[in-house]
Amino acid sequence: MRARPSTRPTILVVDDEPSILELLGRFAEDGGFTVVTCAGGQEALEYLKHHRTDIALVDLRMPGVDGLEVLRAIRGADPDCRTVLMSGQATIDSAVEAVKLGAIDYLTKPFDIGKLKRILTVVRDDAARLRSLLEAEQAVAKQAEFHGMIGRGAVMQDLFALIRRLAPHLRTALITGETGSGKELVARALHRAGPRHNKRFVVVNCAAVVESLFESELFGHMRGAFTGATDNRVGWFEAADGGTVFLDEIGELPMKVQAKLLRVLELGEIQRVGASEPRRVDVHVLAATNRDLLADVTAGSYRADLYYRLNVVDLRVPPLRDRPEDIPYLTAAFVQETAARIGKSVVGPTPAAAKWLAAARWDGNVRELRNVIERACLLADSEFITEHDLGRVARTRPLAAPAARAAVSSDSALSVVERDHIVEVLARVGGNKASAARILGLDRRSLYRRLELHEIGTTKRPTNL
Repeated sequence: MRARPSTRPTILVVDDEPSILELLGRFAEDGGFTVVTCAGGQEALEYLKHHRTDIALVDLRMPGVDGLEVLRAIRGADPDCRTVLMSGQATIDSAVEAVKLGAIDYLTKPFDIGKLKRILTVVRDDAARLRSLLEAEQAVAKQAEFHGMIGRGAVMQDLFALIRRLAPHLRTALITGETGSGKELVARALHRAGPRHNKRFVVVNCAAVVESLFESELFGHMRGAFTGATDNRVGWFEAADGGTVFLDEIGELPMKVQAKLLRVLELGEIQRVGASEPRRVDVHVLAATNRDLLADVTAGSYRADLYYRLNVVDLRVPPLRDRPEDIPYLTAAFVQETAARIGKSVVGPTPAAAKWLAAARWDGNVRELRNVIERACLLADSEFITEHDLGRVARTRPLAAPAARAAVSSDSALSVVERDHIVEVLARVGGNKASAARILGLDRRSLYRRLELHEIGTTKRPTNL
């Protein structure tokens, strides 16, 4: 196997004849491709285990592993890869099988150089368009960012608007939502958009505090108050005086400490462990939980008076499954951030990988998506993240069966409704995409993304079989 100097995109040439490898390699290199050559099917299979390619030119008849077997491996590893089968002895049966395996064309030897040039031009232009689309999504993600959160859909825009209205006046709030949905980001946004944005923002993870140390951690202690208390200690509430305390996982607070927290909220007083006199503090208190605190109140494990005192305003952070329209922009932001940090030129997912991301369960919400994207960027060996890359790093899986991944967007009822609506609007405006985007409430980039996702207005490239 021999790789040529690095350019974009990548072409894999598989043939057991060295002269063919040299000829096609030089031609593709002159056409602006990074060229990888494999002198046989087995060598190609080994390469495909760890690398992706934008297009593969594969000889049909090779000793050992033949071209059709290589096409099967490519189809399983990377559905976005274009494949072309080559043969000096073309047959109807091999041509039909190549089409079934996703081949976009069939080249006979000696080669029609004009035809090969047209094929490579299409692949190179498609890669450039995908790169431009992904870079545009990164720009849109920046525009859609609000204090560290990204959301262009109505659900998140409503949440952002609520934060803007409440932040100047709010002293206490309860933020609810599933694990990983971004509750701390909401709390930070409330702090930054409020009058205390230049004061301390103190985070206390209640789930990580040892129960016997809760009072000391929150309110401080005096020297000699208990074994090991060798000095006076300032608690988190005193440390945040004039600013904001964020109590994450507030549902984990012990009943005894709940009563003391209520006093802080109502009177603005804390009392260090071992102290005889209370101290005044002026803090905003934001609390978050993924539990149903009202159910805990009913069960008697949580104080009703504290719950209602905290729940002056209940800000619910939606799970990622309720905002799938934001996945492309979250992905774009996470890719850009990770690529810059690790020094790689990754720009985003391939179309098949984007469908995979849109169809995944994301039980861990935005936190899980970020983790998957970061790990996929580390493993990606090109500028695009593939479906194979995602499959190697993700615990979650698409809701659709593996065999149906390529048709994910049209297999779900909601996606069918969206596709039909877009088609209807386009027909109504005579195919004018700018007008359709306005009617649909989308910018043009978002509309083009949906057209590609739903394969609207695309035609299959003709094959010469």
